[in-house]
Amino acid sequence: MFSKSVNRSALRASKAVLQSQKRNLSIHEYRSAELLRTYGVGVPNGDAATTPEGAYEIAKKLNTEDLVVKAQALTGGRGKGHFDTGFQGGVHLATSPEQVKSLAKEFLNHKIITKQTGAAGKEVTAVYVVERAFDRTEAYLAILLDRATQKPIIVASAQGGMDIEGVAAKDPSAIKTFPIELATGVTDAQAAEIASVLGYTSKAQAEAAETVKKLYKIFIEKDATQIEINPLSETVDHKVLAMDAKFGFDDNAAFRQKEVFSWRDFTQEDPDEVIASKSDLNFIKLDGNIGCLVNGAGLAMATMDVITLYGGKPANFLDCGGGATPETIEQAFKLILSEKAVSGIFVNIFGGIVRCDYVAQGLIAATKNLGVEVPIVVRLQGTNYEIGAKLIQDSGLKIFAFNELDDAAEKVVKLADINEKAKEIGAKISFEF
Repeated sequence: MFSKSVNRSALRASKAVLQSQKRNLSIHEYRSAELLRTYGVGVPNGDAATTPEGAYEIAKKLNTEDLVVKAQALTGGRGKGHFDTGFQGGVHLATSPEQVKSLAKEFLNHKIITKQTGAAGKEVTAVYVVERAFDRTEAYLAILLDRATQKPIIVASAQGGMDIEGVAAKDPSAIKTFPIELATGVTDAQAAEIASVLGYTSKAQAEAAETVKKLYKIFIEKDATQIEINPLSETVDHKVLAMDAKFGFDDNAAFRQKEVFSWRDFTQEDPDEVIASKSDLNFIKLDGNIGCLVNGAGLAMATMDVITLYGGKPANFLDCGGGATPETIEQAFKLILSEKAVSGIFVNIFGGIVRCDYVAQGLIAATKNLGVEVPIVVRLQGTNYEIGAKLIQDSGLKIFAFNELDDAAEKVVKLADINEKAKEIGAKISFEF
């Protein structure tokens, strides 16, 4: 067993991957606004377009000189972002339909780079054109799931329109938290109490309380995991408007939230991860050189951990789950090998629901069909282990099989290192048993 002190950083990395591999659907801002409207929550007047001409027509219909044009990409910080063309800012004011059309040309089909996207950026697939609303107070309101209590909580602050994490660090007392009882939901009294901390005038208090109740109704009825409104504003004429919204939805509820999940924008996701999800594989790219194929998130954490312990770096998180078949194993190999940095593959399967002989068949087929040249190390335990081990042994392929996790991890790190050094000098090596 390896020591906690040596393994702490690897454990943190594994936990981060475990959290990110659980998928919660995110939707574009304009989709969020559509949903809010159907529940009677106030939002600025406007609509989305996928062409500059469409944006122009929306601006004409709004018939105002106070317009806002927002690039639609699933990332925060769009206002301070920049495009791959060098154009600055993904949120701009406009005074005419012609200016809206010009901005739409700068936004659409270009990638916006923000602090959240990194250098890769996100493609802008639509522009959201809205009437500019003038606010007197910007508040923050979010509905989340509290893991500790397994209940919803509402987080509210009068300091909206800015980075809420920064507010929390600077002045924690400015953020108020309200636990919600599932049996009762948000009561009238609780809604009024939440509205009272938003910093609004007395003229907006009643509408603010009603808005809180409507947002909670969306949260429950649409199987949301997150609703974040920043800012939730009181306008100069005392209306309550959700100026920007961020939604997350539980993927496990996709079967009963078909309309919401039809709004999924695949262009905002890594293409390989989209392919993986269609094969019921949980796949996330990392920056190492050892491809990992594991069944079960907990075992994946331990696998990544022990690879790091022996000096290696995982190239991916790939959980084939309990329904692995030879076909999904081959698809998993294709995903792993799509990364040129991969110098070795580690397959770690504990057969419970998934059968080791199925995994072995998939490994053999993938190795033959894909012409795998990097070393493969396999550790199989559990259901039909003996059959799987014999299949691998009789295949005649250069697959290194082990019973123990530490031995297997140490071997794959060494083999990948050798392969890496060979690639650096342009050499091609063949691995023998």
